[in-house]
Amino acid sequence: MGAYARLAALFAALTALFVVFGWAIGSLMYNDWVGGVLWFLVLAGAMNLFAYFASDKIVLWSYRAKIVTEAEAPELHRIVRQVSQMANLPMPRVALVPTDTPNAFATGRSPKRSVVAVTQGILRLLSEDELRGVLAHEISHVGNRDVLVMSVAATIAGAISFMARMFWWNSLFGGSRNREGNGLAALLAVVGMVLAPVAAAFLQLAISRGREYKADHTGAKTIGDPLSLASALEKLEAANRRRPLRFGSPASQGLFIVNPFSGGGLVRIFSSHPPIQERVARLRALARGVDQY
Repeated sequence: MGAYARLAALFAALTALFVVFGWAIGSLMYNDWVGGVLWFLVLAGAMNLFAYFASDKIVLWSYRAKIVTEAEAPELHRIVRQVSQMANLPMPRVALVPTDTPNAFATGRSPKRSVVAVTQGILRLLSEDELRGVLAHEISHVGNRDVLVMSVAATIAGAISFMARMFWWNSLFGGSRNREGNGLAALLAVVGMVLAPVAAAFLQLAISRGREYKADHTGAKTIGDPLSLASALEKLEAANRRRPLRFGSPASQGLFIVNPFSGGGLVRIFSSHPPIQERVARLRALARGVDQY
């Protein structure tokens, strides 16, 4: 499925979800399911437009990323330009995230509007070859048209949780006119609050895991150095477990090259990233001439 087809599917899923919430709130609490559905359809349309045009800005803002010029970060710009030329893609803008947690991500609506962001920590942790591998991975996301879909997915995952919380508070303090429906509305609100994070996690799983394997493969082939990317992934995974990111939203974890947030057990099972061991094994096999992708 192409990037724009996946994007259309995301927008359709968001619209359907909002319609369900609108029906539930309208019919159970206000005896007006038509009004509830129409109001939430308008809200879904606004959210779709907002996600399409502003998701990259939201991501950069939420991680305090600052666009840096070539004068401010000459070595970083040099590597990004080198990899972009090797990938035959336009030079993206470059951003720096002020945190010691080593990581990187890409965002933007199209290759011409893309941004590659790295943290201060990754510049201190990785060698130049390893950093080149990471940037090749991120620029591959740009070339594969993943960044728009992943940015919108992060926005929609946050919207799912927002709708669940809105339904919950509305059921408690909304001044319902349908007293008989209050109990059922409250029950649905509780179910929504519990299931919303799971739905958001499955949304990220559906979008991100296959994209990460593809970006690993494309990035490694672009620079002809799978082992440097494999080494970088191992260092980043260990460092992010020791020093997880303390700001931003877990809903956008799929944008990063490795999961920047802490968690174990079910959190790791529902991670938007495939296991690092599997990613590294595939890259090492690729270096031996065995393509497992």
